[in-house]
Amino acid sequence: MKTELIKQVKDYFDLNIYETKVWLALLAKGIASAGEVAEMSGVPRSRTYDVLESLEKRGFAIMKLGKPVKYIAVKPNIVIEKLKSKTINEANEKVSSISKLKETDEYQELEHLYVTGIKPIKREDISASLRGKSIIYNHIKELLENAGKEVTICSSAQEVMSKARFFSLIFEKLKKSKIKMKIALSGDEKEIEKINKKFKIKVQPITIDSRFFIIDNEQVVFIIANSNLPEEEIAIWLNTPFFASALSFLFDAAVK
Repeated sequence: MKTELIKQVKDYFDLNIYETKVWLALLAKGIASAGEVAEMSGVPRSRTYDVLESLEKRGFAIMKLGKPVKYIAVKPNIVIEKLKSKTINEANEKVSSISKLKETDEYQELEHLYVTGIKPIKREDISASLRGKSIIYNHIKELLENAGKEVTICSSAQEVMSKARFFSLIFEKLKKSKIKMKIALSGDEKEIEKINKKFKIKVQPITIDSRFFIIDNEQVVFIIANSNLPEEEIAIWLNTPFFASALSFLFDAAVK
């Protein structure tokens, strides 16, 4: 067995080293007894029975009735589909469990602690750097959804289309809340026109490649490092009406 193959399969399918070797041996043989598998895989025979039983429970092998007991390898594609379904079910259960946290007394206590701690802090002190695309956009989502009057969005057509679901939900929520939207995008004019039609919004084309969000002329999220690696993207969040209002004024002047 190739060492690199064993390592990769072990990581891909979340198996231990014995399970990986036994499954690969079984795949190569098709159908085999524990003794045959032990001989092919190099796994001690005393451990092979337990490993085969474990693989059966996890859907990697099927036990054939008869004596001696033999095991049949499950087709890799079927294993992948089972793993996909299992992962989706576990993720849905986790999401459901997390969503229910807001209904607990403990969550209310957390909210109370946050409000108590945040009140004495000066507005200009509430600024931070954000790293990672998912963290940045989760923060942007919270700010935009809590806007009271208007938001300014400066981005690129490519970025909006790559996060179409995110922007679709945000635009709909802002429309329902009757929040004034000022949107400017760089990029291909045909793409911008598609965005206008797709989201039913009015976009101002711009030539500057920049990404920032202004909320109620009070808070700004400015993306300062656009990386091909999502985890390396960096943004600055500023909670300062002085800077936000100035940036909003410059934005309005630039798009006229």
